[in-house]
Amino acid sequence: MILAHGLGGRSDLPVPLWLALYAGAAAVVVSFFALTVLWKKPKLRGADAGQPLPLGLQRFIDSAFSRVASGVLGVVLFVGFLAMAWAGPDRSADNPAPAWFYVWFWVGLVPLSLLFGPVWRRLNPLRTVASLIPSRHRELPDRFGYLPAIVGLLAFLWLELVFPHSDSPRAIALFGTVYAVIHIALGVVFGPRWFDRGDAFEVYARLVAALSPFGRRADGRLVVRNPLDGLLTISPAPWLTALVLVVLGSTAFDGLTRLPFWTSLDVGVLGGTAGLAVCIALTYGAYAGAISLTRPYLRRGFDPYPAFAPSLIPIMVGYTVAHYFSFAVFSGQQGFGRAIDYTVVSTGVIALVQIAGIVAGHVLAVTSAHDRSVGVLRANYVKVGQYPMLALMIGYTALGIALVSGS
Repeated sequence: MILAHGLGGRSDLPVPLWLALYAGAAAVVVSFFALTVLWKKPKLRGADAGQPLPLGLQRFIDSAFSRVASGVLGVVLFVGFLAMAWAGPDRSADNPAPAWFYVWFWVGLVPLSLLFGPVWRRLNPLRTVASLIPSRHRELPDRFGYLPAIVGLLAFLWLELVFPHSDSPRAIALFGTVYAVIHIALGVVFGPRWFDRGDAFEVYARLVAALSPFGRRADGRLVVRNPLDGLLTISPAPWLTALVLVVLGSTAFDGLTRLPFWTSLDVGVLGGTAGLAVCIALTYGAYAGAISLTRPYLRRGFDPYPAFAPSLIPIMVGYTVAHYFSFAVFSGQQGFGRAIDYTVVSTGVIALVQIAGIVAGHVLAVTSAHDRSVGVLRANYVKVGQYPMLALMIGYTALGIALVSGS
């Protein structure tokens, strides 16, 4: 047993590293060169794409009953979670609240958002409570962008990956209570827009939901669409790239903490905090380096950071699947108040899901980045201008596979 993700985790069987690295890199490279041959012009249409869903279904989803019911459900679940975390046993082995928080909620946001789109916006209990408190809303300055969400996300990641008592129900209860009070208050002051930019969990869920096959067109119709079209619906804003790279850097740190090298060290809280910060900084530095090498090939007037930020989201999702799959399958059972059965899924399946998540995420990222590149790179440099980002994708793929393999 190792400590990871705030609960007891399991060290998965290492995959054959050489084969995984070659296969992962080859998938990224082959997909890139196939795209340069077959994908000469931008094909993704963003908010204009999609086949409409039946109007009856849309009327039900947009009805007052559906909105109220989802809001009430979110509040009831949140109150139940806090009650169990505060009043239940103060051991994660006896209290399901930590599993509810780290597995059912945090990890569960990914499949929930991928399958159904931005439904957490409807379920978010903090948004619901804030909307019930009358107030004259102030304007949220645009310059803040996603910076408030980054602050909240870093606080959660520190609790999950660094804090030595992260599985304590009382610690989780305190975090959830303080987080709720702060964001409800700010939601009252700044209105609903605060949750679009400031609530770390809602922002994270909405970015993942951009890859859902379900979404809304610009005219408001619910549609089925190419998930890559959904990425283009993300409006650029300050700190968007940094937000995604914080998630990527934290998964790299999570993988690092599973290695024998790290577990043999007695780094303590300060060392863990420094390790998390360094992993995020290195992830950001690698991306910034690739962007700086791409910049000379851009058409005049294009900022590469907002242009390519959405293409990082499939990598973020792929890394999340790879690092949290076995954790969700095993530790999620604690949410039902029973002992963990480690035989429900084999180590071979775990390794397959890990590699598939990382490779699929990078292939989708290469496809999204290529579609964007043919629109923003100068015509004679479309292929060569993508080489820095391609090298970055290969590097991220190799690192991700190496970390989940335990090597």
